[in-house]
Amino acid sequence: MTAHVTIIGAGLGGLTLAGVLHVHGITATVYEAEASPTARTQGGMLDIHDYNGQLAVQAAGLMDEFRGIILEGRQAMRALDREGNVLLDQPDDGTGGRPEVQRGELRRILLDSLPDGTVRWGHKVSGVRGLGGDRHEVTFADGGTVVTDLLVGADGAWSRVRPLLSDAAPEYTGMSFVETYLFDADTRHAAAAKAVGGGSMFAIEPGRSQIAAHRESGGTLHTYVMLTKPLDWFAGIDFTDSAAATTRIAQEFDGWAPELTALITDSDTAPVVRPHYTLPVGHRWDRVPGVTLLGDAAHLIPPNGEGANLAMLDGAELGEALAAHPDDVEAALAAYEQVMFPRSAAVGEAEADAPDNPTIEDVISFFAGADQTA
Repeated sequence: MTAHVTIIGAGLGGLTLAGVLHVHGITATVYEAEASPTARTQGGMLDIHDYNGQLAVQAAGLMDEFRGIILEGRQAMRALDREGNVLLDQPDDGTGGRPEVQRGELRRILLDSLPDGTVRWGHKVSGVRGLGGDRHEVTFADGGTVVTDLLVGADGAWSRVRPLLSDAAPEYTGMSFVETYLFDADTRHAAAAKAVGGGSMFAIEPGRSQIAAHRESGGTLHTYVMLTKPLDWFAGIDFTDSAAATTRIAQEFDGWAPELTALITDSDTAPVVRPHYTLPVGHRWDRVPGVTLLGDAAHLIPPNGEGANLAMLDGAELGEALAAHPDDVEAALAAYEQVMFPRSAAVGEAEADAPDNPTIEDVISFFAGADQTA
């Protein structure tokens, strides 16, 4: 293949694409806005599914490395009510198809598989424009530019590459997460640790707010407080005052069991708001020579456990399509998009069909059936 692949974004999807291309002897350069691999923490745990994410890991030749970062026992699931009563307690018996790993560790093994210099850190994209034919110019915040025959936008929700293909823009879903962390939970936050259990916990009051938590590595509890509120509501909270912010968030759970509200009020870190945005379900575009998208840049949906998996599978399948059509980039991009569009649309439609105010029965049904969806 003569065209050099230019990838914008060193998230899981972009790195998987670069890794699969490397397996097939195709060179690529990844441009990433972050200054270094350790410029920021990489989020919490991910369940990597055997029907999409693991297929991408395998395509990148990293299954042994992947097995080495799996957190054993974390596929356990619990559902609680607001009083802390356990409604479902599903242990991890080792047969589930969704092993949990830390996002940062998964990114690390992908980075380690690439030749030195593949990722160019500190390259924040300020603009992209077409030059005619299949060529595009990428401009960076420092004034530098690069011209490419094959441009891939793996740059997330607010993609700078997407406008080359689509006028679609992310819209707020009406829900945000507030993230908190409890460290050394088994000794310092024993009641909360007992409530969460060995894997994932989901507590819900039907028709109202929800609390989810994961047991990560090292006894860390990572909590996602789910609130259906307008953005202005969050803007009215001073998140620079951690104590006041956690108190205000906890007020939404007045009357809940103290071991559950402790996941908010006892946070060892400042609470962080994560608004959820989405692109239109079934988002697609007409074929534009020399450019395509993957992951959230292509099909942003609210968090439902599939986003990272889809991004990685996108990257793997795009890499394999380019390897299968070394002399015809357009045939490769068309083949990739022909599969990616309906797959992402199906996931988006399933998310859109989910109940806005899930009942406890909905939650139990989801948890109990999770391993059967593979």
